[in-house]
Amino acid sequence: MTPFSRRAFATAALASLLTATACADHGEKRTTTPDSGTTAPRQQAPSRATPAKGARPLARSVPVRLLIPAIGVDTPVIRLGLAPDGTVRVPPVTADDRAGWYRHSPTPGRTGPSVILGHVTVGRYGDGVFRHLAELHRGDRIVARLENGTAAEFAVTAVRTVPRTRFPVDDVYGNVDRPELRLITCGGARTGDGYADNVIVFAALSGAESPTPGER
Repeated sequence: MTPFSRRAFATAALASLLTATACADHGEKRTTTPDSGTTAPRQQAPSRATPAKGARPLARSVPVRLLIPAIGVDTPVIRLGLAPDGTVRVPPVTADDRAGWYRHSPTPGRTGPSVILGHVTVGRYGDGVFRHLAELHRGDRIVARLENGTAAEFAVTAVRTVPRTRFPVDDVYGNVDRPELRLITCGGARTGDGYADNVIVFAALSGAESPTPGER
């Protein structure tokens, strides 16, 4: 078992806590506030891609931005670690909602499942950055822009909605032999403490765009 795999399965028992926290209402009623600048026009960029067989893993570099043209997402990416109680942190509930990369997972483009989380709603601020995540389809394009200037491009391979009480830990955190991506948010019916389900998008590396010399 690789070092990442050991770490992932050590935190597997926390997955339900992670998703429950991400799906909480935070005690505030949802409002229909205007978008907070986290989306881009849907027609700007090609939205379809195909996983490349044997796509070569990329150098390690943390993600700084995430683009999903098919659902208009263009968001900064922050780093998420573990809270003092051992649960996985989620992005803060703020008006400028952002996605968050779980820093104990591989960086996007490295071999293994890179995990990025986002809210579907953010309390009184309204819709979250991943509010349309469940609308993605197989082949939709996802781009993770990395700190070193590289753009790691992924193609959606599956979209699943699962009860949060039966979060598929092995499927999300388990070993894979190629660079993959997991996007996680909430879904399903509203409950007293948030949402009943999780939406999980699975994607595989389809290619990469390297920075031009001198650019980072």
